[in-house]
Amino acid sequence: MIDRARLESLVREAGRIALASWPGDGHACEVWDKGDDSPVSASDIAVDSFLKRELAALLPAAAWLSEETADNADRLDKQLVWLVDPIDGTRDYIRGRDGWAVSVALVNANRPLMAALFAPARRREEGGEFWWGEAGRGSTRNGLPLAASTRPDLPGARVPATTLSREDEDLVMVPQPNSIALRIAMVAAAEADLLATLRWGFEWDIAAAGLIAREAGAAVTDAFGKPLGYNKRDPRAFGVLCTSPAIHPAAVARLEERARRYSA
Repeated sequence: MIDRARLESLVREAGRIALASWPGDGHACEVWDKGDDSPVSASDIAVDSFLKRELAALLPAAAWLSEETADNADRLDKQLVWLVDPIDGTRDYIRGRDGWAVSVALVNANRPLMAALFAPARRREEGGEFWWGEAGRGSTRNGLPLAASTRPDLPGARVPATTLSREDEDLVMVPQPNSIALRIAMVAAAEADLLATLRWGFEWDIAAAGLIAREAGAAVTDAFGKPLGYNKRDPRAFGVLCTSPAIHPAAVARLEERARRYSA
């Protein structure tokens, strides 16, 4: 159905468009606030426009849902939809840090079918980090198969974070990229054991990385431990929880009271 090589080429080109204006390489990039205390850059818009045009040409039957494009309810009538975050981790992008990525997922019947995540500012000697996942066929980073964390115990679990609440002080912090997709991918690569958010987020933030992590063997749900669905009328979910399978029930139990409180 999809020419994988062509999709990879398009996502890599999107990353190159973003990299061409990345402040981390000394470039200037126009930035403004979207009005909800979240930044957006001219690069976000450029990447979004490029991918919207090229992915529509690649698969005309698919609808479109992106962080930087006004939502169109017509997508609800489509079986296939592209979920795109043109630059996930914009704060790292505009600060010249490498914790950002282009995130693209193709959803079929409300479930991710294939996913690409490209972080061109990381592993520059390898041409960046390119993550790929396909339902039922596993996931890779730069062509190498991924196997998620298999940690059996919640205490001591590695979590991408800059601070921990008192009830989580038995966890171990590891470096945190701004991109939520890259944090999820860290669990897929066994570089972290747990990623949890306790806030409302959007489908485009998690669709690609969630599939990559699941295909690597991780448990991926919302903050309550429920399955994630995509191309919903309200394209939000409360939180994401990505863990090694063995610690997932304990993580759900630990977060339960906080998830109820914060989601109200």
